[in-house]
Amino acid sequence: MPLKKSHGNMYPWVTHMHSHLGGECPHKCGYCYVQTNPHGVAARWKGKPRLIKDELEVRYGTGKTIFIEHMDDLFAVGIEDNLIYPILAHCRTYPRNTYVFQSKNPGRASIFLSLFPSDFMMGTTIETNRIYEDTNAPESKDRYRGMLYFRKSHIKIPTFVTLEPIMDFDLDVLAGWLKEINPSFINIGADSKRCGLPEPPRAKIQALINELRTSTEIKIKSNLDRVTGETEGKRICPRCKRPLDEDEVLMSLEHRGQKTGKFCSRCLKDIRKMLKR
Repeated sequence: MPLKKSHGNMYPWVTHMHSHLGGECPHKCGYCYVQTNPHGVAARWKGKPRLIKDELEVRYGTGKTIFIEHMDDLFAVGIEDNLIYPILAHCRTYPRNTYVFQSKNPGRASIFLSLFPSDFMMGTTIETNRIYEDTNAPESKDRYRGMLYFRKSHIKIPTFVTLEPIMDFDLDVLAGWLKEINPSFINIGADSKRCGLPEPPRAKIQALINELRTSTEIKIKSNLDRVTGETEGKRICPRCKRPLDEDEVLMSLEHRGQKTGKFCSRCLKDIRKMLKR
């Protein structure tokens, strides 16, 4: 898999993505877009975690912001140490880039701190302060504690926290954790795959944003509009009623000489499937 340019609304500040690993992520989160893909799970993401050695030959060049293992979690408990070492070494071979690592097990990531490339960011996902059972990942409180190591390290390490998909939470607890982590910024997004997660009400999300904005930068993803109801001025898909991300467009499909209405890319795929039946 060559170095892939970053598209879409995942992280607009990332320029490229790259995965060295194959196999199923040990965390098995119920909302994972890799494992819940309506088109099925690709062969690469099945089976035991493994290193795809050809990926170590990919040239990173310079001047990029590269999200490493965007399809997996490099520091999950089920990823053996001998898979981690060569991946970090590959990144160090191209020091003139910024590398983005994100893990739901940041406590383990801190063990490898001396092996990270010189310019990197460390992030974690904290969907809620409450216990979410449909995952093998460490509990949110353990992720919060793991991020404190990077916060208190003598090396100044840029950090971030992603609240996506945001789930119902206890305002005082979650806000307190995030303030103590004191990340460079916080991403907040919703359940874009509609997995039926317990989502917080609009007022609680806004209260959290107001609380956190006093101490750090907040990056709000457009998919949060569905929960907050802030769709004014947004383009809406007429089929799924989803506000479009900034880089999405409504597209039409010609069938039997006639054009359909305009729909988002996700709905268009479903429509194509139905027309083939």
